[in-house]
Amino acid sequence: MSGDGGTTGHVFIATSLDGFIARRDGGIDWLLDRDDPAEDHGYPAFIATMDAMIMGRGSFEVALGFDPWPYDLPVLVLSRSLPPTRVPPSLAGRLRIADLSPQAAMHRLQAEGHRRIYVDGGRIVQSFLRGGLIADMVVTVAPVLLGQGRRLFGETGRDIALTLLGARSFPSGLVQSSYRLDA
Repeated sequence: MSGDGGTTGHVFIATSLDGFIARRDGGIDWLLDRDDPAEDHGYPAFIATMDAMIMGRGSFEVALGFDPWPYDLPVLVLSRSLPPTRVPPSLAGRLRIADLSPQAAMHRLQAEGHRRIYVDGGRIVQSFLRGGLIADMVVTVAPVLLGQGRRLFGETGRDIALTLLGARSFPSGLVQSSYRLDA
């Protein structure tokens, strides 16, 4: 659940009822259409407790489409295919791209003094779960069936026990569950 030195990974993510975090092309319009600014889903409070973020290439490419860039945290993009030079000039010093394993990424951030790491993106979340590097997850389910797309969870290679910390529903139809991963 943590890297050496107490560095921990944390997930805050949304999925369709059938378990997809994005369409095949990476689109998240189905989620943005359900975003009601009057509802507080807890993201600002969650992000305020994080000191760095790790995301995958797919999440990075989606985030590049937002104006302005949505993250104030230092961001480490894990990718085997993107070169480190792919960082847009406007994000220099705020974003890095590296080909690292989940364990190596957590060790790097821990060495830099980061303790609470926001982990985002389907394949990245899956690899961090397999590596035992996630302490807790907030999963918000949208009332929509996509039928296909990019799955949140994949094969884990083992059972991963969770403890439900709480659940709540919103007038928009979103249902949010918080879990602690058991050791």
